[in-house]
Formats: sequence, C-alpha cells, structure tokens
Amino acid sequence: MGQTQCYKILSEHLVSGELRKGESISIRIDQTLTQDATGTMAYLEFESLGLDRVRNELAVSYVDHNTVQVGFENADDHEYLRTVADNKGVIYSRAGNGICHQVHLERFAEPGKTLLGSDSHTPTAGGIGSFAAGAGGLDVALAMAGVPFSIIAPRVVEIRLHGHLKPFVSAKDVILKVLEHFGVKGNVNTVFEYTGEGVKTLSVPERATITNMGAECGVTTSLFPSDENTRAFLEAQGRGKDYIPLSADQDAQYDDLFEIDLSELEPMAACPHSPGNIKKVSELEGMAVNQVLIGSCTNSSYMDLKRAAAILSGHHVAPSVSLGVAPGSREVFLMIAEDGTLETLIKAGARILESACGFCIGNHQSPGTDSVSLRTSNRNFYARSGTASANLYLVSPETAAYSAITGVFSDPRKSSADISGITMPEKFIIDDSMFIKPTYSLEIKRGPNIGNPPMNTPLPEAVMGHAVIKVGDKITTDHIMPAGARLKYRSNIPRYAEFVFESVDPEFPKRAAMYRDKGESGFIIAGASYGQGSSREHAAICPMYLGIRAVCAVSIERIHQANLCNFGILPLIFRSEEDYSRIDQGDELELLSPKEALKTGEFILRDVTKNIDIPMDLFASEDQKKMLLAGGRLNEVRK
Repeated sequence: MGQTQCYKILSEHLVSGELRKGESISIRIDQTLTQDATGTMAYLEFESLGLDRVRNELAVSYVDHNTVQVGFENADDHEYLRTVADNKGVIYSRAGNGICHQVHLERFAEPGKTLLGSDSHTPTAGGIGSFAAGAGGLDVALAMAGVPFSIIAPRVVEIRLHGHLKPFVSAKDVILKVLEHFGVKGNVNTVFEYTGEGVKTLSVPERATITNMGAECGVTTSLFPSDENTRAFLEAQGRGKDYIPLSADQDAQYDDLFEIDLSELEPMAACPHSPGNIKKVSELEGMAVNQVLIGSCTNSSYMDLKRAAAILSGHHVAPSVSLGVAPGSREVFLMIAEDGTLETLIKAGARILESACGFCIGNHQSPGTDSVSLRTSNRNFYARSGTASANLYLVSPETAAYSAITGVFSDPRKSSADISGITMPEKFIIDDSMFIKPTYSLEIKRGPNIGNPPMNTPLPEAVMGHAVIKVGDKITTDHIMPAGARLKYRSNIPRYAEFVFESVDPEFPKRAAMYRDKGESGFIIAGASYGQGSSREHAAICPMYLGIRAVCAVSIERIHQANLCNFGILPLIFRSEEDYSRIDQGDELELLSPKEALKTGEFILRDVTKNIDIPMDLFASEDQKKMLLAGGRLNEVRK
C-alpha cells in the first residue's frame, strides 16, 4: 500500500514510536520559527536549558506581532530577541521585514522539511510541501535544543480539488468552503492533504492561504504536493536548489475524502464570531461596511495585493469606509512599490499599514462601536479586534476591495476590473538585508519587564480546591489571554496574569489568586473545543501562575492540550458530556488519588458541594504523564 505525502515526511523524520495512526511518535525537527509575541518566553525557556547555541538545522526569530511601541516594553523585548538570537545562533528578522509565515514561505521553507513554530499558523508552509506545525514556545525551545517533537500519528484526510477557480473567486474561498464542511472542532490529530487536478491551477501563495487557515479547523497541518508550481515559486525566489518533487503515492490510502469542484465555488465569508460560521457573499450583499482591512499572514501576498489594486483602480474608497492595506513582507512591499500597485492603492484612498500582524491580533485598527469590519485575516473571534461590539467578517481580497468601493457587502464578480492577467511573477525582488545573522558575540540584554519563566510544583498527593470559572464552548486562547494592548506584558507573567479571561470574567484573576494564596488548587470547567486558536502558551502559563491545576472540559484543542501538560496543568475530559452541566462555578472539587489516576488516565472528580463523583479521562502520552507528575516540562529538564 502506498504512502500519503504526510506519512512520507514523517517516516523520514521518525525518531521513536511506531508510525501508525493514533500512536504517539517523536519526529526530528529541521526548522523552527518564533515570533515576538511568543518568542520572548520561548527564548527565556531555551536559556533555562543552559545550552550555548541552538542545535537544529535552522532557527529564525521574527518580530512581526507587537511592532507598535507604546511604552518601553516592546522595544525592550525586541532588543532581548535581537541579542539572544545573536548569542544562541538564531537568524533575526527585524521589525519591518514582514510577517513570519509570509517571509518564511518566501525565504526558508522547503518541501519535505519539518518546521515547528511558536505560532498556530505555521502550517502556512504546507503550501510548499513542508510538514509545518504550530506549538507552544516551550516545545519550540526544546526543538531548538535538538529534542524530538512528540505528536500523535495523525489521520489523513484527502481533499481532492477539481476544475479551476473562476474570476473573482480565490483561494480564500476554497478554505472557507473547507471550514464550512469540517467546522472548527473535532479535527484534532488530523492532517489535510490536497490532491487532484485542481491543485495544478493554484500557485504556492494561493496554496499557502489554504494551508494557513487549516489551523482554524484545528488540524495539525495541511499539505500540498511539491510539483512544477513549487519549482516555479522557488526559482522565482532564487531558491531553485531547494526544490524536490514530493507527493502521495497513487495508491495511498486516506481516512476520509472531501471533494471540491473549484469551478462551482463562489465568494464566501466567515461571519461573526467564528471562522466556521460560513455564508455566501451573495447572501450578505447590501450590508453597510465601516472598515476594510487587507493583509495578515493569510492574504498579503503580491498577487493578493495586485488583484485588490486592480479592482480599486480608477475608484475611490466609499466615504463611510476606512481601508487599510498591510503588505505581508518587505519583499511584497518592494514589489508593489516598483510596479505601481502601491500608487494605485494610495490613490484609491487606502491607508498603507506596516508589514506586520497588527490588526489581526487587535494590536491596532480596532473598529468602531457596533461597526462592520471586512478583513482578509484568519480569525474573527469575539473581541479579538479590540472592539467587543464590532462584527468581523473574513473575506477574500477581491471581496474586500470591491466592498470598500461600494460601501456595502458586495459580490466581487460584479466588478468590471480585468484581473485575468495577474499571475505569479517569474522573479521576485530579493533583499535579505533585514535578516541579521548571528555572530555569537553579543551580550544578552534584558529590560525590566522581562522575567524568568515561572515554575509549577510537582503533582501533589491531593488536588483540592474550587471551580474558579465555568465557561462554554469554543473558548479561544484570545479569551483566556488577550492580545492587543495587553500583549506587551508577555514577558512579565505576574503582570500579564492580571488579564486572564478579561473579556469573559475580569474578576477571575483575583478569585484564582485568592484560592491559590489559601493553598488550594484551582479548576477551570469548560465546554467543547477549549483552547482553540493561537498557540499562545501564556494561556497555560498565566493560569498556572494563578494556581490552576486542572482544566476539565468536553474537549481540548491539540496545541493547548500540549501547553497545559508542559506547565503541569491536568487536561481532563468529561467521559460523558452531560457531566459538564452538573458542575457550577464555585463548587468545591477534589481529584481522588491523582498520582494513581495519572498512571491509568482514568480520574474521578468529586464535586464535594453536590456530593457526586464524575469520571474524567486524561488523553496524554507517557512523556506528558511524566511531565504532569513533575509539575511541567521545565521541572523535568532542570533536574
């Protein structure tokens, strides 16, 4: 029986375990990437390992998230990242060089390589045929130390593409169709693999848009084959030597099949407040629009901006609309500046934003009260934009540009623009001067906002405390740890912990700290798909700092489950979903014989208040069980 592309790469990188679906395996990681929102903690964790330099093939540190420098904190973090990168042998991508996923795709990602990044949208590189996965900062720090990465050998779903996209229908509409079918939960330990004749009609940047937003489905990664289109992209980037052909065998067996006829797709939109809340743009036409933002790691490529500019050309943004455009990288910025695209955007009334994540994480461009914002980014979670009352819709650059002109939600197929000739260029402008290569000579600089990673204590003989909070389904890491204006405290855990669950229950930190200071353990009770979204390990670190010892949920997403284990928080699953409703916030709780239960993965949660016992399951690898017993991964590696 033939192999899938996914299992071909995994077999080449297998270090331990049996490569069989559902089994725990460890793989060698070739490349790592970090970004400044998660990278500061990742490098502090790497420093705690006591190594003089990184051990993996390639490590790149990007500054792309918190580039707005209000106060000293961000500037200090960036200086720490610059100096620790030099000291430890990491390539440093300066602020202004672009968004990590766009830049890594352009300059470093290779077919057949493994890439681990401290950002959930690392699977973007799957568009070039790389097995690229997001993880918490500690897992990336360990990968930089040469420690294999543990995952569950995934089920692989074939997404077979037929036909070709019609004008004004784009790759964004493909992934929104995928999200419509698979949703945002229930896809843990799954890989999407794209096949079929339709694949040949998509360039690498278009494929990267699709693999980027596979993260919203909760999959480990998504993969496109490495073919002649891949070769063309790498040659256009001056990296033809990195090309290898790679695809699934003809007789490869998949766990599921979903087929899409690209010719039948039409413009789509993800409606508030989930990337999985999908409607056709034709169903939303006429809705007034207040803000349009084009960019983010999802849709900020050269072709994306060229098509948006072609639609905007000869027109001006509607008086009611604020239009912002953020090129994904300095390379893209140089390309649109040289060919006149930038001038077209400016003449149309666009505000040109920095090549950074910015608006996607709520770091700027927060929309107005009760407003409608159309964005080409990948997430529209409640309050993520910085304005809780705003309604965010995720759309293609084509839909965004045309709606900016009309002032209302509009189907771009009604545009008279000619975008048929816009294809990937044969040669990109290459300027790597914003990368700083390590000299191993600089002293590491730490500002006053930068502290050491906090340590948990080993699993106690008795875990007793209270349900500090009870939350519903689809609680994201943005709900747990807000970004935006709060992100500058990412290196200062005691300060950042003051904002845990800020948009859900702002009293949570005080309540949790009160129980902690009494010597009690804290419990979080949650619904389905807890911890979806960003790889932000602070969503585990800060609750741990506040005394949380267990998360009891209907289901927990992959990256967050790993982060909880890394920091000694038990990720427990209700054996029966109905038991979730039996516990109330404030109930006194106890885990019976936790150390013995850890061995079998079968726990009993006693609700002392209601005098009931609730069976819970722990789905964790043997390595994760060891770190939970030790109180977290750092306790293990520091022994």
